[in-house]
This record gives sequence, C-alpha cells and structure tokens, in this order.
Amino acid sequence: MSFQAYLDNAETKTGLTPRQLVELARAQGFGPDSRATPVVAWLKETYGLGHGHATAVTHVITKGDRISSKHVGTSGTHRDASDRLWLDGKDSRPADW
Repeated sequence: MSFQAYLDNAETKTGLTPRQLVELARAQGFGPDSRATPVVAWLKETYGLGHGHATAVTHVITKGDRISSKHVGTSGTHRDASDRLWLDGKDSRPADW
C-alpha cells in the first residue's frame, strides 16, 4: 500500500482529512518535536486506527507532507506518485496529483 493510500484509508475510517487530523493533533500538543509513540497511541485510542495507518498519519503530524523519494515512480506495491502527500481529502485530490 502506498503512503498516500494509508492516509486515504485513515480518512475513510475517521471521516477526517489528514489535514484535519494534523490540526486536532496540534490541539493535543503534538507536532514536529513529538515522539512518534504517544502520537500513534493517541490516534489508535481516539480514532481506532490500526498501527500502520496511525504511523502514516503520525509522519504527517511530525514531519509534514514530504516523504522519501525512494518509492516514487517505482512499480512496487508501496509506490507513490509524488514525494508530496495530499492532505486535503481524497475526494478533492486533483487527477494529475
């Protein structure tokens, strides 16, 4: 599953866009200086996310919308189309994103 697919699935499960989850995390005091473990635990407990989905959202909370270009343009199952993640909702993502 691609990184973006994890975020899209987290949105489906929670009804919240990745950007909304980032904002809610900030309200809880989580941000770039946060350690991953408490953020993951909060997402799992509060929103019922599985570990992989919570970890993907945690990346966005703590590191922003950029990912490593390691899987960009590859043909594997973890392939992403871009090293930037779309945070404003899967239904609003442009077709050429």
